[in-house]
Amino acid sequence: MRIIVFGFRSRTKQRRAVYDALLRCTRPARLWDLYAFACGRSRFGNTNPKERLLNEYFRLLGLKSPQASARTIEDGSSVVSNECWRISNVNSNYTMCATYPFALLVPKSISDIEIQQACTFRARCRLPVITWCDPGTRAVLARSSQPLVGLMMNMRSNADEKLVAALLTQLIGTKEQKRKLYIADARPRKNALANGAMGGGSESSANYFQSEIVFFGIDNIHAMRESLSRLRDYVDTHGATSSDGMSSFLRHGGWTWGGGNLSSMSASVSTLGDSGWLIHVQSVLAGSSWIAARVALESATVLVHCSDGWDRTTQLVSLASLLLDPYYRTIIGFQALIEKDWLAFGHPFSDRAGMPIASGSGSMPFELSRQSSTGSLSPSPMRQASGSFPSQAPSPSHAQNNYSPIFLQWVDCVSQLLRMYPFAFEFSSAFLVDLLDCVLSCRFGNFLCNSEKERQQAGISDSCGCLWMYLADLRASEGSSHVHYNLFYDPTKHEGPLLPPAAALAPTVWPQFHLRWTCPSEAQAGEVEAICRNMAKKISELQKAKEVAEAKAKETTSTVESLTVELRNEKLSSSSAWNLTKRARKEIAAIKRAMQSLGCKIHFSEDSECVGIENNAAGIPQKSIYSASDEESSGYFQHDNKSDMSVFDTVLADDPVNPITRVCESICPLRTRDGGCRWPDAECARFGSEFVGLKANFNALDRLSIYDSYFQPE
Repeated sequence: MRIIVFGFRSRTKQRRAVYDALLRCTRPARLWDLYAFACGRSRFGNTNPKERLLNEYFRLLGLKSPQASARTIEDGSSVVSNECWRISNVNSNYTMCATYPFALLVPKSISDIEIQQACTFRARCRLPVITWCDPGTRAVLARSSQPLVGLMMNMRSNADEKLVAALLTQLIGTKEQKRKLYIADARPRKNALANGAMGGGSESSANYFQSEIVFFGIDNIHAMRESLSRLRDYVDTHGATSSDGMSSFLRHGGWTWGGGNLSSMSASVSTLGDSGWLIHVQSVLAGSSWIAARVALESATVLVHCSDGWDRTTQLVSLASLLLDPYYRTIIGFQALIEKDWLAFGHPFSDRAGMPIASGSGSMPFELSRQSSTGSLSPSPMRQASGSFPSQAPSPSHAQNNYSPIFLQWVDCVSQLLRMYPFAFEFSSAFLVDLLDCVLSCRFGNFLCNSEKERQQAGISDSCGCLWMYLADLRASEGSSHVHYNLFYDPTKHEGPLLPPAAALAPTVWPQFHLRWTCPSEAQAGEVEAICRNMAKKISELQKAKEVAEAKAKETTSTVESLTVELRNEKLSSSSAWNLTKRARKEIAAIKRAMQSLGCKIHFSEDSECVGIENNAAGIPQKSIYSASDEESSGYFQHDNKSDMSVFDTVLADDPVNPITRVCESICPLRTRDGGCRWPDAECARFGSEFVGLKANFNALDRLSIYDSYFQPE
């Protein structure tokens, strides 16, 4: 859709040199001259596409883990199947069909010999094979090329009819009823009849059990090429920026709409309609939706074919699979769908994109003009030589040009579905645009050549970079906020098939692709999406910041909890110490009261240690007579030598009913039952002195007589 114009000064010799250079670069004569080979080994390595095809087969068969490798399938050492279907290696060396993959999904009841017999009844030996199956209902979507029924439409093949009948498995839950078979012919009916003159044609419902033939009326590759060329001219003429340098607002006497003239405006709109592009897109959408509805609603088996079975057939079966299977609406599933239905089953990308092929060179001259949509490259010699009958003879201009935007048209259909169901697809419209640019960039080898066999012979997977790895690397740089991801994707809203009604199948021009060069500002139809993407990116950043803050808060909370436990322990220790202190104070207060009752004064230091006692009972000042520290230093009781008798003795002599006696009697645990005191046999003198801090005069005690009344008789 991009038109580049080179301007030269008059009477210069540069024009031819530039033209020849453009010719060599845009349409190289050999496959090896493409950039994918000339740039050297790519860092985006390509894994074996056969393994990826087998993984998709395993998924369709309901096998969760890989059951075999490509090598074991090719040599026949591994047989993989389920109750109804199996993977056949009958085409492992591409001798049966050069444009089919090395492994085919076929009914389990059909042998490889019967498959080889059935392939001779189909154009280019592209026999009916399974491309998608419903694991729940066992409904099948199959593909093939047109049958070789001949001019009189009376040719039959028992092997082909048996193979098609084997696709009709018994309906689950019934004993006798078989599912219905729809044979969808993508061509107009008149084209199918015209092909009968050259050996082709269409099936007869009388020859296939419980079948119905449907024609979709989709035009051939030449009509699609001319339609895209007209669409490109329309967009270039009426866009904001034209290739001739004139603004569309200055065209037609001052306005692209004819200065507001209604007839001119109608003519401009009709030009878009005359291009036929939107009509063709709608036809493909309608046919695919019809197929998906038959499979989903009736559990029917649908066999799809056109003439060769690699253009319109591929469009229909891949788009119907996209509608039926939510897996294909993810990025990984979309890749698997393209690799299975487009690459493995032999869509001729080199012929349709005008690129050189592995077995020949596209050396036929062509014009680089605005009116021509592409170069007129000769078709693949291999495709002309293979097959059971010659293709329909087109006009001389068509015979020299096999270019056609079949894949572009299919991606356009996908973009229309993405517009109708914005929550159903994981990928965005920007992903589809980048995919198309990569296909035509010649940077990667995935879409080179015309078949799996040609890519294997050319060593594409070993020599060229992989498009899928490149796109995955782009997405990995930004994660889920990358432009390839659809912001509105919600798989829970469309868990089953998509069945768009006919009224919804009204396509519009795809602005992100068709208008990005001529109407760059209008092409940003996803501006709201871009704003939402920026908001989502900011939300993602805030979410990460929130997670970091939550982690810090959690760490802080853990620290606070540990400190709280320590503080609680400290409080318990402090409370215990405070209780001990209160208890000690109470004991000190009791001692003070006891000493005061004895007529003594007791002095305590700040640490509650007893430092001395004064006795004022007899009215005589006494010196401090006891200290706990003195006891610790000397080891025995010290007394005042100037005193003739002890405090204890003096108090007892002055007052027989002395307070100390009352204290002693009240606290002594060794008192006798009659209240008598057993001192000093009770050995309470030392205890009493330590308790109240008194100094006992043991010399005075020694002078006492044992017959004294203080002692009880033995």
